[in-house]
Amino acid sequence: MRNYLASFIGILLFIHTSYSQVPTKNSSSDIYHAIQKLNFLGSALYIAAHPDDENTRLISYLSNEVKARTAYLSLTRGDGGQNLIGPELRELLGVLRTQELLAARRVDGGQQFFSRAVDFGYSKHPNETLKIWNKDSVLSDVVRMIRKFKPDVIINRFDHRSPGTTHGHHTSSAMLSFEAFDLASDPTSYPNQLNDLKIWQPKRLFFNTSWWFYGSEEKFKAADKSNMLSFDIGVYYPMLGVSNNEIASLASSQHRCQGFGRLMTRGTQNEYIELLKGNMPADKNNVFDGIDTTWSRVEGGEAIGTILNEIEKNYNFKNPSAHIKELVKAYQLLQEIPDTYWKEIKSEELKDIITAISGLYLEASSKDAMAIPGSTAQINIEVVNRSSSDIKLKSVVIGDLVSEDKDINLTDNDKQEFKVQLNIPDDISYTSPYWLSKKGTLGMYTVEDPDLIGNPETPPAFHAVFNLEIEGYPIAIDKPVIHRYSKPDHGELYHPFDILPVATASFQDKVMIFADGKSKKVPVSIKAHRDNIKGEIELCYSKGWIVDKESKPFEIKNKGDEQIVVFELTPPESEDESYISPIIKVDGKELSKELVTIAYDHIPTQSVLLPSEAKVVRLNIQKVGEHIGYIVGAGDDVPKSLEQIGYQVHTIDPNSINAETLSKYGAIVVGIRAYNVVPELKFKQKYLFDYVKKGGNLILQYNTAGRWDKQYEDIAPFPLKLSRERVTDEESEVEIIGKDHELVNYPNKITNEDFKGWVQERGLYFPSEWDSKFTPILSMHDEGETAKEGSLLIAPYGKGNYIYTGLSFFRELPAGVPGAYKLFANMLSVGKSDVKQKTPIKG
Repeated sequence: MRNYLASFIGILLFIHTSYSQVPTKNSSSDIYHAIQKLNFLGSALYIAAHPDDENTRLISYLSNEVKARTAYLSLTRGDGGQNLIGPELRELLGVLRTQELLAARRVDGGQQFFSRAVDFGYSKHPNETLKIWNKDSVLSDVVRMIRKFKPDVIINRFDHRSPGTTHGHHTSSAMLSFEAFDLASDPTSYPNQLNDLKIWQPKRLFFNTSWWFYGSEEKFKAADKSNMLSFDIGVYYPMLGVSNNEIASLASSQHRCQGFGRLMTRGTQNEYIELLKGNMPADKNNVFDGIDTTWSRVEGGEAIGTILNEIEKNYNFKNPSAHIKELVKAYQLLQEIPDTYWKEIKSEELKDIITAISGLYLEASSKDAMAIPGSTAQINIEVVNRSSSDIKLKSVVIGDLVSEDKDINLTDNDKQEFKVQLNIPDDISYTSPYWLSKKGTLGMYTVEDPDLIGNPETPPAFHAVFNLEIEGYPIAIDKPVIHRYSKPDHGELYHPFDILPVATASFQDKVMIFADGKSKKVPVSIKAHRDNIKGEIELCYSKGWIVDKESKPFEIKNKGDEQIVVFELTPPESEDESYISPIIKVDGKELSKELVTIAYDHIPTQSVLLPSEAKVVRLNIQKVGEHIGYIVGAGDDVPKSLEQIGYQVHTIDPNSINAETLSKYGAIVVGIRAYNVVPELKFKQKYLFDYVKKGGNLILQYNTAGRWDKQYEDIAPFPLKLSRERVTDEESEVEIIGKDHELVNYPNKITNEDFKGWVQERGLYFPSEWDSKFTPILSMHDEGETAKEGSLLIAPYGKGNYIYTGLSFFRELPAGVPGAYKLFANMLSVGKSDVKQKTPIKG
């Protein structure tokens, strides 16, 4: 199976590898597939809102069956989602999901673009979305990408005519695309873009409809399809040995952090797109019908097409290098055409094919994975011509920093290796996602360089240009400088070549809660990115807070080592929210960045530099009890947050749940989506309910309605029906309707002030129906909606209390929201006014 996957993925990786470090290994079939794409001059742009919104079946079909240049424009990077495989959330999750989208495109053959919009969480209506996003800015990004990519056809994933029926981000993506379709050709629209780009008018705009948008398969079957195109996207590719749907399944399975791994599908499957703008094709199975996609599309292209079509027609599968002279001739003619757009695109494709067809291996690999400004890096150059083609290496150039003249005849399979020294400039930018380099807003990233807008990732720090002479004609081939290395348990691996500061610093805890006036130790970890660094570190803090010493010295001998410096921080007497940050002073420079490394097997390792800071919160908070049991669900930081206010939190293995293990704890908390992801709980409900009956508090955090085993229908001791109701506006007014209930009075008085400063949302998946034994505590709603009273419900059961809450404590506690801590402490303490549980936990 591994070889089977490798063979067809190699074909799909051939052209659009983005900045992936792993070099492709191309078979004769790979090269033929690339030549077929070379001879198609047409482009399609797919537009939606988030990573994993894209229809990989259609993208793969357009790229691999139609052979079109195909791209996906995701307006956001998925920052507001959740992460099933690791701890990354918010902007770090956006980095991870960006790379998963690129991994998906490497499978289905598409390209990837983004706007500057931030995924700020679920939105019920495009009015809210476009207010937070800044409609004009995102619309300008969509117009920019249309002008830059020049699609003949645009396909929207969602329907612009149905606001309020789905995620506001979804509908907004379609609305913006619908508007941008015409604006892109208007010279008065965003004229500043026309300094570098030209206006462009796509020919057709479609909506990728399906039965889902009609409510049922029966309704869709009966719908008028006279304005629709359809195609069988289950087509089988004999040359690849795989069907289009199998490719699509593998592509969507790259979205691992969202749990999108799925079985491959096969067989005929019709896909439908509805025409929104432009003329209807005569052939309703061909989205490009009536659009010239041949080489005759460009002035001077017919002669090129004559050569390349002949190569495709008489392709030599046994010896592809037999075509190299004709390919070089086509490349030479291509440099003379006036259409700079297609010249640039097809020149790169041709160079990739020439490289592959001659078995030409070109690599510039740094000895180390990273370097710092002002240092020197050793770059290993490897060049191999694995064909009888006449190829000479004239020189290798890295920017204006390295120029190595060689003039070497590259004979068949004779490897040439040499080393060059790269002097890293003092003023070079650090390696980090470009959209995180400046502070943005709730809805928009700040990108100062317009040339970067739309790019999926930051370009590599350095490129090596191999100046060659192939069959007597000069051709320059560009390769990113990378780091190639090996591990005994993995073999050969590739890593981006990163530029980092001489040192970075980070706090162990991003939020520190001071539940009383006592001081706390604040460890700061300093990591060295070169040998022998020596300096001092200061702690920046706000008025009212006190640090034991203004600065402290440090010294680190070896690159990669860390040293922990501990400050003692004393809070003010009154409640306060503030931030602290470290400043490292080395070699006369001040550094205040934290390095976060995101490393998974399915994506290239990512180095993210963020401002190093931690939130510090002085709370006057009361609590009862000490030992809390926590049943982990889909994963969250709630246990760590509860420890910040003095609880001892003990993780409970679901398999070990019984009456004895539960009796040790003053309260049991069930993590988010536990009933969705922990199958063992289906056998443990009896013990949990008995625990409550005997006097315990059981707090159940939100679960996704309907995504569980039928045996979970009774998640509460009394009837409780979950729904998809949520309140997405984190600033929506909250009414305390259970004003006299202990839950909002003991041990902390909860007021409306405690709902200020919440992040991303109020809550989600609220119950819509419940037994009369439940008492609703809060009422809230989004603008224009009826009140929702299911966010926090409590019911006495026996001697204890059962609490269900859809409030987003999993977001609020890690963000250091004071009111969320007080309310959670009350949930843990309810019914305990005369009891303090301090039994030590053993084992």
